[in-house]
Amino acid sequence: MNYLFSSESVSEGHPDKVADQISDALVDQFLAYDDRAHCAIESFVTTGQVVIMGEVRSNVYIDLQTIARKTINQIGYNKSDYQFDGNSCGVLTAIHEQSDDINRGVSRADEEEQGAGDQGMMFGYATNETENYMPVTLDIAQLIMRVLADIRKEGKQMTYLRPDSKSQVTVEYSEEGIPQRIDTIVVSTQHDEFDSDDERMLAKIKDDVLNILMPRVKAEIHSEKVLALFGDDIKYFVNPTGKFVIGGPHGDTGLTGRKIIVDTYGGKGAHGGGAFSGKDPSKVDRSAAYAARYIAKNMVAAGVADEMLVQVSYAIGVAKPVNIYVNTYGRSRVQMSDGEIAQKIEKLFDLRPKAIERTLKLRQPIYRETAAYGHMGRKCEVVEKTFTSRYHETKVMKVELFTWEKLDRVDDIRKEFGI
Repeated sequence: MNYLFSSESVSEGHPDKVADQISDALVDQFLAYDDRAHCAIESFVTTGQVVIMGEVRSNVYIDLQTIARKTINQIGYNKSDYQFDGNSCGVLTAIHEQSDDINRGVSRADEEEQGAGDQGMMFGYATNETENYMPVTLDIAQLIMRVLADIRKEGKQMTYLRPDSKSQVTVEYSEEGIPQRIDTIVVSTQHDEFDSDDERMLAKIKDDVLNILMPRVKAEIHSEKVLALFGDDIKYFVNPTGKFVIGGPHGDTGLTGRKIIVDTYGGKGAHGGGAFSGKDPSKVDRSAAYAARYIAKNMVAAGVADEMLVQVSYAIGVAKPVNIYVNTYGRSRVQMSDGEIAQKIEKLFDLRPKAIERTLKLRQPIYRETAAYGHMGRKCEVVEKTFTSRYHETKVMKVELFTWEKLDRVDDIRKEFGI
């Protein structure tokens, strides 16, 4: 029997994502001036207030307040009407040095034997139902949010938009796990109170979502297979509460690391529970999750399976993973058990923390871009970033974003598996 599956996304103006972006902007600032910095930074945002907390080990001083304000303004919280804006909000900081007990488990005389920054299990997932090997439910939900943000920032249409918004996409799948059609799309967007009549205001927003937003979303999709899922019978729910004026950190507190499913696979596969934002790559919560995605994506692209989940786990202070686990959900294309595939992965990929950092170039300041619209399924590209500081020289750096999305191990995998 066919079944329905849903994934959600949130905009960069969602309060939890505001917190994530502040935390990752600070990680980038530290790494730009000290590529050996260790960071575990949490942010909390609410009405007119930001609190930055955590542990850092670095040889540079960073103006936390300036970076936080700049990030908030870039997101779009730059008006007093929002009850939270980058120019006037209070910023409290409570950063202290990383524990020596943790640091001695990570640092080693031989860098290659750098220990894991914590215990835990991390998951990577890939499926061939989209061109970027992501679940189609999440891929469309993320795209809706990105396009809505583009419209807001252009300021030419839907000029009432405010930064906070959410989407959710429900797709019908066949028994074999093949997407058949989109069943439901939910879009909730914060907005100005631009009409005294609430019903008329909601009708305008609904009409704009259907006739401005969704055509632009479909225009961004280049896969005929995905476009075919858009039928005439999609159920749309737009601002189902009827009004969404109060939003952002004024409407709901935001915390770093509270959107881990939006950040990964929209509920497909599995999640080890560790958040990404605010952490430097010595924290395997982040780096090993990226590595597991890198493995799963390259394995599916190589034709080992149509769908794959990879788990890797660590003990704090120990370099070598405790285990590697694979689940192909019965959709393997090779005559091997999932356990045998896991053994091949162990042979092909060095999953010690320092090797992951080196392979995926994770000591670059690349994390601000990951903190909204998902860490996975994004475009790997080289960009130029400029970092300024009142304490250090201005730095212009070329960095490579989303390196874990590269398909540069496909030939190696095919050779190893005889494909």
